[in-house]
Amino acid sequence: MAEKLTKETAQIMEERFGCDNLLALATVEEGKPHARAVNGYYEDGAFYIVTYALSNKMRQIGKEPAVALCGDWFTAHGIGENLGYVKAERNEEIMSKVRVAFAEWYDNGHTNEEDPNTCLLRVRLTDGVLYHHGTRYDIDFT
Repeated sequence: MAEKLTKETAQIMEERFGCDNLLALATVEEGKPHARAVNGYYEDGAFYIVTYALSNKMRQIGKEPAVALCGDWFTAHGIGENLGYVKAERNEEIMSKVRVAFAEWYDNGHTNEEDPNTCLLRVRLTDGVLYHHGTRYDIDFT
């Protein structure tokens, strides 16, 4: 049975995922799963991903926001939501952290913040399974 996020599991999540992480992100369209690799940054029960508003993943999330994530001994379900343009005023605080986390590659020409379709995807976690030093943690993030 899943337990609410504890101080211990919150600390493990922050230490492991509060930086640039390569994750598998799965969406669903017409009953068929679609997976892709994304860079994610974790904070307070959610992963943040810089992406493109017109991408297949965002189109699929717009129709069905339920997603799954997997990476570094962690699997989870969550709800994806488009927070809009990365330079929008409401995204300033989180984007300042995301840019630092992704600094190694963020300005290499792949990300164009001048394009208003460059958006911030937030995946609010609902439940997950975290493994740490041989211990399994079933986490309820709600």
